[in-house]
Amino acid sequence: MSDRPFVATIVIAAFNAEATIGAALASALAQTVPVEIVVVDDASKDATAHIVEAAKDRPNLRLLRQDRNAGPAAARNRAIEHSTAPWIAVLDADDIMEPDRIAQLIARAEAEGLDFLADDIEKGHPDDDPGSRTRLWSDTPIGLIPIDATTFIRANLSSGRGERREMGFLKPVMRRAFLDRHALRYGPLRLGEDYDLYARALILGARFGLCDPCGYLAIVHDDSLSGAHPTWVHADLMAADDRMLAMPGLTKETRRALRDHRLEHHKKWVWRRMIDSVRERRPIAALGCFHAPMPVAFDLSRKLGAEGLQRLGRRFRSD
Repeated sequence: MSDRPFVATIVIAAFNAEATIGAALASALAQTVPVEIVVVDDASKDATAHIVEAAKDRPNLRLLRQDRNAGPAAARNRAIEHSTAPWIAVLDADDIMEPDRIAQLIARAEAEGLDFLADDIEKGHPDDDPGSRTRLWSDTPIGLIPIDATTFIRANLSSGRGERREMGFLKPVMRRAFLDRHALRYGPLRLGEDYDLYARALILGARFGLCDPCGYLAIVHDDSLSGAHPTWVHADLMAADDRMLAMPGLTKETRRALRDHRLEHHKKWVWRRMIDSVRERRPIAALGCFHAPMPVAFDLSRKLGAEGLQRLGRRFRSD
C-alpha cells in the first residue's frame, strides 16, 4: 500500500485526547485504500502527542504540534497545508471509522462527480450492537441525496431538529481541487467551524451529497463536555453568517436561511450573556441584554419566564 499514491488525507485535530486518540488513529491506519494521516496536537497537556509518536514508524503518519492551543479549525488548516492527497477527510480525535469507509465514499464521490460526500453519522459506543446505534440525520435509508446551500443552512437550525442533530456535524470527504480553487479553509471559529466551511462551499457551487452510513461512528461519552462553550462563540457564528450574507450570488432562500441561522445564535448569545451577568452579579449588564431586536428580546423574556416557573415549582415541591 505504501508504494501507491495516497487517495485521501485523514486530518485529526487532537487536544488532551489521550483516552481516545489511540482508537481513532488505529481506525485511520486500518483504511483499505492508501491514506496519509496528519495528526495536529493542539498544545495538549496530556500524553496525546506521545501516543501518536509511538506509531510514527508508519510512513503514512505525520504528527504536527502546535505551540499554543488554537482550536480545531486552525489545527485542521495546518494539517491541510501539510498534506498532499486529492481528497481530505476529517476524523475527530474521539471518534472512529470502519476500515472501508474512505474507499466507499471516494468511489461514490468520483462516480457521481461530487466535490463533497458525507455519510450519515452513527452515534453510540464501539461495543454496541450496530442495530442499537442512532443516526445523526435520518432514521431511515436515504440512498444518495443532493444538498444545496439553503437545505444545508436550514439543517443547522437546532430549533428544527434538536441539539446535536445539525448537518454541520457531518464529516464529508472533500475534494482538494475545489477547496484550492476557491481558497477555502476553515474560518476563525471555535464552534461551528464545519458548518461555516460547508456552507461557504455550497454558496460557491460545491456539489454536495449525503448518503447512508459508511462507517463513521461518533462515540457517545457519558461525561462529554462538547456542549459547554463560552458565550462569545455564538457572536463569532453570527459574524460568520454576516460574512456569508455579504457573498455575491445568494438566492433569496439562502439569504433567508442565513438570517434565520444568525437569529438563532443571536438568541443563544443574549441568553448566555444574561446568565453570565446574573452569575457575576452585574444587574445593569443583565438589563442591557434586553436592548436587542424584538424577536431576541421576546425570546429572552420567554426563557426567563420559563426559568422562573421552574424555580417556583421546585420551591413548592421542596415545601
